[in-house]
Amino acid sequence: MRITIEEMAEQFKLLGDKTRLKIVSILYQKEMCVCHLVELLETTQPNISQHLRKLKDAGLVQEERRGQWIYYSLHIDDKPHLNDALQYLPHLAEEVQEKINTMVCE
Repeated sequence: MRITIEEMAEQFKLLGDKTRLKIVSILYQKEMCVCHLVELLETTQPNISQHLRKLKDAGLVQEERRGQWIYYSLHIDDKPHLNDALQYLPHLAEEVQEKINTMVCE
């Protein structure tokens, strides 16, 4: 399936928001639940949920329910232009990376 310029522009426009780009950067590393994204980005749950909804509506993020938790992951396998661009995101700070690796929903 080929993507149109309009669809590509909308996807890049979504990633032009700093918070959404940070969410995508984190999800590029590992799937996450909202509670961890709230902690990592030091913002509110409604704020994170709103950004995730926009990313999900655009087909960039998918969710999976596991018990009481919903985990979010990137869904860009069919979007090589985004996959290529995301490889150039700056690496997360070491302390953030360590925190991500040890997070578990409880």
